[in-house]
Formats: sequence, C-alpha cells, structure tokens
Amino acid sequence: MLRRGLGSVMIMLVALCWGLNWPAVRTALNEIPPWTLRAIGMGAGALFLLALARLTGKRCLMVRNEWLPVLGSGFLSITVFNLLLSFAQLAAPTSRAVIVTFTMPIWTIIFAWLLLGERLDRRRWIGLTVGSLGLVCLGWPLIQNRTFNYGLVLALLAGMSWALGTVIIKRFPVAAPPITITLWQLIAGALVATIGVVLFEPQVLRDGLGLAGWHLSTWVGLSYHILFSQALAYLLWYWLLARIPAGTAALALLLVPAIGVISSILLLSERPTTADVLGLLLMTVAAAVVMVPATRVVPHKASAQATGKV
Repeated sequence: MLRRGLGSVMIMLVALCWGLNWPAVRTALNEIPPWTLRAIGMGAGALFLLALARLTGKRCLMVRNEWLPVLGSGFLSITVFNLLLSFAQLAAPTSRAVIVTFTMPIWTIIFAWLLLGERLDRRRWIGLTVGSLGLVCLGWPLIQNRTFNYGLVLALLAGMSWALGTVIIKRFPVAAPPITITLWQLIAGALVATIGVVLFEPQVLRDGLGLAGWHLSTWVGLSYHILFSQALAYLLWYWLLARIPAGTAALALLLVPAIGVISSILLLSERPTTADVLGLLLMTVAAAVVMVPATRVVPHKASAQATGKV
C-alpha cells in the first residue's frame, strides 16, 4: 500500500513527464524522421535503465514465464503507441493529437472491466464522466470544423493500444522489478523501430543523421524524450500499476492531455479556443476527483466492539 499522498505525487510526476513530451517530440520530428526518432529514443531509454539497474543492483533478466506478458504488453503500450503517435503528430496539430490520444483512460476503464473485473465505484464513475465531458469539449472543434483526419485516427488507435497493453500487464502480473520490465519493453520497441528504419528510412543509413546541422531545440526535445518520457515515466508508471487499480491510475492521467495541450500552446504557438479551455478545466477536475484520497469513516470503538470488529 502507498503512504497517503505518495501515489498522487507519483501520478503527477508521470503526467508531467508525458505531458511535456508532446511538444518535445514534435520539435524533434522537425529534423529527425519518425522511425529513426523512436529507434533512438527507445534505444537510449533502454541503455539508461540498464545502467540504472546495474547501479541499484536490480536483476536485468526475466524468468521464462515473464517474457510473454512483458513483451506482449510492451508491444502495445510502448512500441505501437510510440510509433503511431510519431506519424499522428506529423499529420495533425499536436494539441489535437493529445486530445484524441487521451481517450485512453476511457479505454483503460473498459478493458479493466472486461479483463480484470474491476468495479467502478462512485468516484471513478464521477471522474470518468467528467473526464469524458472534457474530452468531448476539446474534441468538439474537430467535429465542427471537420478536421478529424487520418492523423487523429492514428492517435485514437494509439490510445486504445496503450490502454490494452496497460491492462494486459495488470491481468498477467510478473515478479520482475518495474525497471526490468520497462528495460526489455524499450529494447523490443527499439528493435522494431530499427527494422522500420532499414525498411522505410534507408536514407538515414546511407547519409547519416547530419547531427552537426541539428538545431539546439532538436537536441533538447530528443534529450527530454529519452530521459523523462521513455525512461523515468515508464518506470514510475509500472511502479504505480503494482500498487493501485489500473482504472484509478488511468483516470488520474487525464492530467496529461491538459499539460500536453498547454505546453503545445506555449512552446509550439498553437492557439487555444474556448472549448479547449473548458475541456482542460473539466479534465483537471476529473483527475482531482480520482487523486484525492477517499475519507474513511472510522467506526466508534463501542460500535466496533459490539459487532466484533475491533
């Protein structure tokens, strides 16, 4: 069990890491092709976690029955998710891609109900309802202006893939440390992305990346993506999943699109609308409803003794 408030702090850190990653990735994509970006990001993130595991004495290998659930869930929640979003951000505004992708808390609740049998208590229902209203408000301009292009379809599929991968690792838990799980999922993702580079971006292998010509913003975006989004955030996320219900964690992560949209506005000069502001407010409220610890009613000592619950 988590100490009171610690879970909320960890969720806030994950939300911040993943929220700011949106403008970071979009900036890096200006000079780095998508398959190459993901190969570098996931590969470097894996090396970072490998070094951290060595320094902290964590085991780096998994036992036989851990490989399938770890790699299966990682293929969905890391590999497919990251690759789809690279192409989604190239085809659609980043703030809009954030909005559509973060239907994933809704999909997580649905998958957790179907595969885990998790019940929706009153607080989760309230958070889910308010969060859904927020997503509708943010997505309304897409419907009104008929701008739901294929990039946003990719973003929607990415959100579904992430949610299913998250629930799968919850359905088939393993004893491996979170750092080991994340390490091998990033290694597998990097291998898939490298195959994509060979098949779809051979010019990178032929001509190189042209590192000397990169702008400082590209270096900053790539560095942030590696250290905070790929390494730290996934490590914290699996640590949380081992301690709180998947649905609760997913609903609380409704903070991520709020951070992603606001940071895209500030860093990428994307302009908000009234619907954007309303949607962000609703999603923040939804996250707060889920994150604030429930107040437990302690029975009076005499009543507890009378019922035998001492």
